[in-house]
Amino acid sequence: MLAEAAGVKKIIIACGRTDLRKGIDGLAQLIGTKYDLNPFEKDILFLFCGNRCDRIKGLLWEGDGFLLLYKRLESGSFSWPRTPAEAAELTMEQYRMLMVGLNPLKPKIREVHPQKTF
Repeated sequence: MLAEAAGVKKIIIACGRTDLRKGIDGLAQLIGTKYDLNPFEKDILFLFCGNRCDRIKGLLWEGDGFLLLYKRLESGSFSWPRTPAEAAELTMEQYRMLMVGLNPLKPKIREVHPQKTF
């Protein structure tokens, strides 16, 4: 579900660090107070990352209740934007970038130098 984001109309990430010990109520309150957004908007996925960048939480209002998603990577980490007190809307392409480990807001593409042949 988290990798495909099926049926989601909008994806919003909470930049910076979030205490992932928070549950549904704590994350919903954070969406409303810190980011001034409505956590009860249907089909909007809110994403959060803590200190460790190998796990994220997602919160989604489905109309009749919240869905809490949690993903922990076995190896590697997410490249999470750390600008504090900011929420950013992602396009589906940016979301895919995040899921493969790239920073969706400031992707870094390393320059490839041609190999020298002797």
